[in-house]
Amino acid sequence: MSDTEPGDSGTRRPGATPVTDLNLLRTFLAVHRSGSFTAAAGLLGLSQPTVTERIRSLERQTGRELFERLPRGVAPTSVADDLAARVAAPLDALAAALGHEAEPHERATPVHLAGPAELLCVRVLPLLAPLVEDGVRLRIAPGLTEPLLDGLRAGRHDLVIATFRPRGRSLVAVPLMDEEFVLVAAPAWAGRVRGRPAAEVPAALRAVPLVAYAEDLPIARRYWRHVFGTRLSRPADVTVPDLRGVLAAVAAGAGFSVLPRYLCASELASGALVLLHEPEDPPLNTGYLVRRPGRADNPDVARVRDALVAAGRSW
Repeated sequence: MSDTEPGDSGTRRPGATPVTDLNLLRTFLAVHRSGSFTAAAGLLGLSQPTVTERIRSLERQTGRELFERLPRGVAPTSVADDLAARVAAPLDALAAALGHEAEPHERATPVHLAGPAELLCVRVLPLLAPLVEDGVRLRIAPGLTEPLLDGLRAGRHDLVIATFRPRGRSLVAVPLMDEEFVLVAAPAWAGRVRGRPAAEVPAALRAVPLVAYAEDLPIARRYWRHVFGTRLSRPADVTVPDLRGVLAAVAAGAGFSVLPRYLCASELASGALVLLHEPEDPPLNTGYLVRRPGRADNPDVARVRDALVAAGRSW
């Protein structure tokens, strides 16, 4: 939470008061599990201002920041994750003893998973649906790898699917999958390029609009360098900061692009898109599943991690 007390540096202040108010801890646990002050208020039958004030009171007593405010909801800090791991079982046991045992989906701490939006939507969420049915709760955060890794280090995420291996020893990364990149367009554009030798393809595409993920053309530039051994020096005609949007534009006939094969496999199979060039050695990018060192307190993190690693072998 960003509205900490003046002078609070985010570390425990000398003489911080031990927490003895169970209502504060119950409220904290509800916020941690629901990911929102509003949702926690609904679970507890309280007003949102009451929940907010209780969290502020708990932060004053512990001398630590517990939640970071987000556009929607809040993200727990690593301090909050540690506190939740220590108080969840005793509070759940007390609730059960008093006849107020929570339902399994209310007890489960959400798994905070982040990664590229397209991969999360097309492959990851369908894969994890059976775990959700089995009681796993998920909080999904799409974004670019670098800021997501910063969030992982800060304790805002449990797992990150990264487009490159992070440096250093502060994070643990395992290879997850290889993305193959393909040069594609709608059939109307194919006649200009298909069947030409590789050396002629770049020149043949100069008159075809280029649809890209970003102005600096990271995926297309890599393809040009790897396949054609030359530099792509033209600007994009259309930029869409979501590869699903790039796919939609290209399939509608807006031009050509370079996309991950998994993302456009259905369109290639149906004929809505065609391959403009098929190199013997297509460019690949390895994705990594990244976590912090040590064993996660939440066992569902391991369940999600294991499911992703197992599926990655066939992706």
